[in-house]
Amino acid sequence: MSLAMSDSHLFNNILLGGRGGTNPGQLRVHSGGVAWRKLGGGKVVELDKADIAGVTWMKLPRAFQLGVRVKDGLSYKFIGFREQDVSSLTSFIEKTIGIKPDEKQLSVSGRNWGELDTNGNMLTFLVGSKQAFEISLADVAQTQLQGKNDVYLEFHVDDTTGANEKDSLMDLCFHIPNSNTQYVGDENHPPAQVLLDKISAMADIGSSTEDAIATFDGIAILTPRGRYSVEIHLQFMRLHGQANDFKIQYSHVVRLFLLPKSNQPHTFVVVTIDLPIHKGQTLYTHIVIQFETESVVEGTLSISEELFAKKFKGKLTDMSYKGLIHEEFTRILNATCGAMVTKPGSFRSCQDGYAVKSSLKAEDGLLYPLEKGFFFLPKPPTLILHDEIVYVEFERHGAGGSSVSSHYFDLLIKLKNDQEHLFGNIQRNEYHNLFDFISGKGLKILNLGDGWGANGVRTVLHNDDDDTVDPHLERIKNAAGGEESDEEDEDFIAEKDDGGSPTDDSDAEESDAIQNRAEKEKPAKKDSKREASVSKAPSSKKKSRDGDDDVSKKRKPKRKKDPNAPKRAMSGFMFFSNAERENLKKANPGMQFTDVGRALGERWKKMSAVEEKEPYESMAKADTKRYKEAMAGYKSGAGGPASVNVDSGNESGSD
Repeated sequence: MSLAMSDSHLFNNILLGGRGGTNPGQLRVHSGGVAWRKLGGGKVVELDKADIAGVTWMKLPRAFQLGVRVKDGLSYKFIGFREQDVSSLTSFIEKTIGIKPDEKQLSVSGRNWGELDTNGNMLTFLVGSKQAFEISLADVAQTQLQGKNDVYLEFHVDDTTGANEKDSLMDLCFHIPNSNTQYVGDENHPPAQVLLDKISAMADIGSSTEDAIATFDGIAILTPRGRYSVEIHLQFMRLHGQANDFKIQYSHVVRLFLLPKSNQPHTFVVVTIDLPIHKGQTLYTHIVIQFETESVVEGTLSISEELFAKKFKGKLTDMSYKGLIHEEFTRILNATCGAMVTKPGSFRSCQDGYAVKSSLKAEDGLLYPLEKGFFFLPKPPTLILHDEIVYVEFERHGAGGSSVSSHYFDLLIKLKNDQEHLFGNIQRNEYHNLFDFISGKGLKILNLGDGWGANGVRTVLHNDDDDTVDPHLERIKNAAGGEESDEEDEDFIAEKDDGGSPTDDSDAEESDAIQNRAEKEKPAKKDSKREASVSKAPSSKKKSRDGDDDVSKKRKPKRKKDPNAPKRAMSGFMFFSNAERENLKKANPGMQFTDVGRALGERWKKMSAVEEKEPYESMAKADTKRYKEAMAGYKSGAGGPASVNVDSGNESGSD
């Protein structure tokens, strides 16, 4: 779908080709150039009008491809245009950018011999005058000469995109006969070697004859783990270790992060790339470098004054550098690769740090709340942008009534792709700062629900009692309508689901399952005489694991429901659940009762309040009116409060 405006054209679902796969995103062609943004955030391609050298159209089997070549030799392929987009966009590009797009023909003859043409970093295989295929030499990872006439190429594969593709280009071999006149060689330097040298000059391979402009030796890198000499070149950064050697093109660097560790003598510098590097079977999108905060470095860039003035004008003031190592490294790398640097924002922990101690997947680390996302470091490095978040949820840490777990809480973050990240073991005193920061960013906090204040969350997090109140159950009871009561309503059981919506599990099978589970979690009931005597006597002290006496805790005896009392009013959601539960079960045989409630809750949230919810809300209002009238008659009659007090356990009953 495209949207044409006076100064730009906007296209959705446009694929950026390359790296063994395609990335979907949004393309905007405007008077200043071309911009493409990956769907869901991440990679951004911005091509300035002044840097564009050529534009081409090509008809592919199911769509049109727009090729854009920039002056430094790089080319970009945008796929997914319709036929009607070609004419309108062609005239717009010619008018605003000043370049007339050419048309390239695709060869469909299927021949495996032809001619090679190199244009910038693009290598094109031609059959006649038509293009059979085209590859980017920046995608080449390894090159070698096999025999005297075969040039073998091995390609980078971005596993984050290539895994979703049916086919990915892994390697390619060209046969160059000695009679070839395009790449003229000699007896010791055959045509195949001439082609290999030309490809190697543009390929993204590990070795390079270019000298580094700055080198930092013995640097500790946490992912991939090891000590490396970090070399900063004009076009790439190289990590040289004893067992591994990585070369990272600056065109793949998305962002730099400079994050001091909380109250520790180290600082993180993170280099985020859109093409992961491989170490064994592991992919690394974030290179986490750890510097000593107080360490000082001094040196001079190994570059001529003419080249320095050309490359770093307005970026660096002097060829010499001196200062804290993490600051100087970030400053030089930022000037060479051009990526933005993200530093801590407004968040401060209770110890006045920039992060809170936490854990993720059994790994201890630091969670940095940043202005546009959350970053967990060092392992596994996890970056979560605010735009990717559906909701966050504060949870009580661990299970049971452990006195240790009461001093911590967990933070659950749910993403739009249904992925969840649970950050655990966060100290309780960090809650206030985290809550204020998250709510200030406008992120949805699931615990709050509708009209449920932040104090409710604080009550849960700060409750040291073993018998913790379920905030979701209390919220549902208060919102159900009618007067407040300490009675248990045996016709309504509330369960918390992922969406924060109540579920009405009133049928016999689901009610029995919940009741059985509740019976297992609480101690066995004593007879009524024993229960009455316990409730009147002072509560005994219980021993902790260490043998020390805990503070005695008084338990309020639970009131029994009067069978003559009116049935509590149901909410609109409960009427909806009763009407749709059986239909949902029939459509999903074998579905667990908790999943049924979760699915009903999700459907209820998505329904429109005016049209779809109105019938059920009307039924709830009528039922609330019925309940109030019935309660008025019940309280004025023989079955009033006195009967409830008798059943509450204050009077012994017969066996």
